[in-house]
Amino acid sequence: MVKRSKFKKLGALILTFALTMSVFLPSAAAAAQKKESRQNDYPIVLCHGCNGWGRDEAFGRLAFNAKYYWGGNVDFQEELNDRGFTTYTAAVGPLSSNWDRACELYAQIKGGTVDYGEAHSKRYGHARFGRTYKGFLPNWGQEDEDGNIQKVHLIGHSQGGQTVRLLSALLGEGSAEERAVSGENVSPLFAGGHNWISSVTTMASPHDGTTLADVKGTNKVTAVALAAVGSGLGNIPNANEVYDIKLDQFGLKRKSGESLKKFLNRVLNSSMWTNSKDNCAYDLGTDGAVVQNRWVKAQPDTYYFSWACLGTKKNPISFEGHQIADPLLMGDKKLYNAQWAAQAAFMGSYHRKDYSREIPIIDETWWPNDGYVNTISQSGPHYGSTDIIEDFDGTPKIGQWNFMGIKHIDHEDIIGRNWDGALDFFIETATMLSQLPK
Repeated sequence: MVKRSKFKKLGALILTFALTMSVFLPSAAAAAQKKESRQNDYPIVLCHGCNGWGRDEAFGRLAFNAKYYWGGNVDFQEELNDRGFTTYTAAVGPLSSNWDRACELYAQIKGGTVDYGEAHSKRYGHARFGRTYKGFLPNWGQEDEDGNIQKVHLIGHSQGGQTVRLLSALLGEGSAEERAVSGENVSPLFAGGHNWISSVTTMASPHDGTTLADVKGTNKVTAVALAAVGSGLGNIPNANEVYDIKLDQFGLKRKSGESLKKFLNRVLNSSMWTNSKDNCAYDLGTDGAVVQNRWVKAQPDTYYFSWACLGTKKNPISFEGHQIADPLLMGDKKLYNAQWAAQAAFMGSYHRKDYSREIPIIDETWWPNDGYVNTISQSGPHYGSTDIIEDFDGTPKIGQWNFMGIKHIDHEDIIGRNWDGALDFFIETATMLSQLPK
């Protein structure tokens, strides 16, 4: 009996093991098959928007109760890495222009010292060279053992979408002005002819600008906010660990022993804000966006995808059809409900019919928004651009915009602040990008 009991136990163990393997082996095989279905293993690089922060900064926790820009309190970078999608998170100037941010993004991916370009730096009165980075992918742009160019997938949220578009254009076409001014000392970024980007994906990006940035005096308001942030952090040891404004090229860094009054005066009178267009406020407005659209073109060898967000609905008491924040999206999950609702209402009723300026006519089609960006602006560049924008039909088309559709969430939900479906959305996006041909 004892022996039979032992055999029964052994048999039970074998049966249990067999059943367990029957559960896990198919899923493991499915996972392996899914990975084999990938056409490329290009890394993903995430680029944040205006006022964004890096992984090592605590600003998000203080301002938005979100540890990570990408994911809120869930680390999207590591979540994607755990699923086999190599992912990196960039940290570019939160208040800088798209040109400066693109130069910084290039250096962070490739490695080396940021070169803003000799001609650009002279025009806007700041230093030509910036910080030096080790680089996420020093071999970016080189051929692998099979002779294929090592590329990346770029994903940009909000202004980050404008930034990654600009980087793809610079790599592909370069800058004739920078080549003429710098000669043989020109940065490889401005040389052109580099097919190093497999895809560009934008999420809630102001391709045609946002009317929120068109408010008169936005530059000064932003400058004051910058001064407040900079002065406050200047009193904190290791302030850059809290929030790094990354404006070294303009000299906007509080010096040791510098008085608050002197620092504020230096910030507010910086060339960045005084008669300058080299800042986020200009690029985010409809004026600046159209200027960028005229020369930043979709590259023929790159895939472009865009997602739009909508967080408003028609105001039931408005005869004009104005838009207000959708109360179903507000709830009690946001500490900044009042600000978000006010912005949504402003954008949802703002109109402009100035035919003397080369900027979009703002009418009721611009009223739907996500609290930060007009929804109509998020599908791709229309004004000043010749890019083709088409609704996605299931087959990605190269060299043009594949508009993926509108999600009924707000501007920050799409990157995981308050939307439970955000991680699955990013995994699905990464999966789609991995299935693009090399």
